[in-house]
Amino acid sequence: MQILPEDIQLAGGELAVRWNDGEESYLPLERLRRACPCAGCCGEPDALGHVDKPPVSYDPARSFALRSYGIVGGYAFQPTWGDGHSTGLYPFPLLRQLGRAAETHPAQPA
Repeated sequence: MQILPEDIQLAGGELAVRWNDGEESYLPLERLRRACPCAGCCGEPDALGHVDKPPVSYDPARSFALRSYGIVGGYAFQPTWGDGHSTGLYPFPLLRQLGRAAETHPAQPA
């Protein structure tokens, strides 16, 4: 069975996902943004496979605010953040993995 989200909702400062196998994920928005898999946030490999991660800066008032989101091609979640960043595609397995990591390693208070 392919694991897919049945429902995605914004719940305060978290993204709540109910999966088609009954599991639920709660992802803190800041953690989700910091895990953005796009080339602008993570870098991309050169011809030799080396990846230099570009410097990424965040505006706490906007970068972690989820403005909107969509589902791309039935395989990925694509958020648009308050600062306009929208190039990150989170394939469903990655979204689920991030949700499980949030359960086992909750964010520490600043």
